Amino acid sequence: MSETVTLWRPVGPAELALIEASGMTAFPPRLPEQPIFYPVTTEEYAVKIARDWNVPESGAGFVTRFAVSAQFLSSYRREEAGGRAHREYWIPAEALEAFNAAIVGPIEVVRRFPE
Repeated sequence: MSETVTLWRPVGPAELALIEASGMTAFPPRLPEQPIFYPVTTEEYAVKIARDWNVPESGAGFVTRFAVSAQFLSSYRREEAGGRAHREYWIPAEALEAFNAAIVGPIEVVRRFPE
């Protein structure tokens, strides 16, 4: 069995609906103004974004958790977005299909805001 890395992704209701439409197996393509896909490395960071950004913007926020092939992720660096507690991978939009193919198992919703 190959090694995986657990990641989180904070999403709003529209993105969650598209993930659900995939059968909880893939993230939707990026919009033209979104050249990078940003999965984050900790649940705490994902909670902060879902609660503090997604809720005010769209009325609800969700934290998803999923596993990705460590071999696939080894091609990308973990980036710091404002400090050590805010680490994420920067996956170019054109690599999202390959990223989705590297997801092992389902994408799960682990937190909902407001609760």
